Amino acid sequence: MTSVPDLDTWGLNGAEWISTKSKDPSKKVGALILRENGTIASAGYNGFPKGTNDDPALYLDKTIKRRRIQHAERNAITFATESLKGCSIYVSPLHPCSQCAGSIINAGIAKVIARIPPGVSSDYWRDDFEEAASMFKEAGVEVVVL
Repeated sequence: MTSVPDLDTWGLNGAEWISTKSKDPSKKVGALILRENGTIASAGYNGFPKGTNDDPALYLDKTIKRRRIQHAERNAITFATESLKGCSIYVSPLHPCSQCAGSIINAGIAKVIARIPPGVSSDYWRDDFEEAASMFKEAGVEVVVL
């Protein structure tokens, strides 16, 4: 008999599965937005904007990648076709950055659930994640890190 995972585990596993669509060879991130009733409102993964050249070779040039990449959270918000007020966003395998935190807050998303792998590799991202956490706290967005 297979047990059914709790909603947060299911949401994070879903975000992780969605991340596999990313063409970024160094970091694949997925985001899944669930309505308050647990149904799917939207999803996204990190990648270049629709309609632009997204040849996998471009991801190898860090300068081009950093200029073009759209994060999973922002893609999920952008592709939503309804209000996200009160929804939850599941992000794996990183905590949202400060720019995505702003988009999450402005969209009215009430809860962020993230799975963070051990040892964030750079001071820049560690500091950015801390800034995002501070923004979420100021805005009253609940954050759960598993």
